[in-house]
Amino acid sequence: MKRLPTLLVCSLLASATASAAGRSASTFRYKPSPDDERPVVVDATIGPQGSDFGMRLKFNKDPFGEECKQRCANVTLFLDTDSSVQSGLHLPNTKAPENGADLAVVIQGVREYKRQDAPPEMALRVKIRQLSSDATSADGGELLADLNHKQDPERIQTDGTTVYLLVDATSALLPSARKVRVIYHPPGSKALTATINGMVGTSSGRGVQIFKRGSGNWGRAPDAEGKKPRANPPGDNG
Repeated sequence: MKRLPTLLVCSLLASATASAAGRSASTFRYKPSPDDERPVVVDATIGPQGSDFGMRLKFNKDPFGEECKQRCANVTLFLDTDSSVQSGLHLPNTKAPENGADLAVVIQGVREYKRQDAPPEMALRVKIRQLSSDATSADGGELLADLNHKQDPERIQTDGTTVYLLVDATSALLPSARKVRVIYHPPGSKALTATINGMVGTSSGRGVQIFKRGSGNWGRAPDAEGKKPRANPPGDNG
């Protein structure tokens, strides 16, 4: 049997690896209830991407816009970045799976009325809060970022029912470890939990890679020109 040229073998191996990466299991899946009025996450892929956590979140319907009107997405994802309940969120219910979460990522479809004589502008807004041990709710942490898909395309983009998001994990006060717990608690359902790789010991060249072009990526977000992160408005503490 003839031996394949070395270059061809390398190409085939690379293609196989890329194909396997594209078929990797989701971080979690959720089957929505008929009672879910608002859009909910039904398939999520989350993992480290450089110094960020990359997320590809698929909703069961458009998370914002005319279709959902006043009942658009209002989803919170929790990340326990050191897989420890000693740091992070402390809810009154000591058995709640969200306890120990260090980041809260709140995703909301919003309608903004900027002028009385004009229709509302619709956007997807994402608030990211860091939760210290003093936090007793998802609203109790420090606001790290307040993004929307129109002004921050280098961090958040949408494609139909799919949301692509990069969450900055460079805060000096954010704990880190080899493993991270992800918690999503759909309304009226049990919390979903999953474990992903953390920032410690993770190669910056691996991960979700949702904003990179090329084969083998988790997904493709629409093109966006990178720009400097927007500063929070003066006096906006979330």
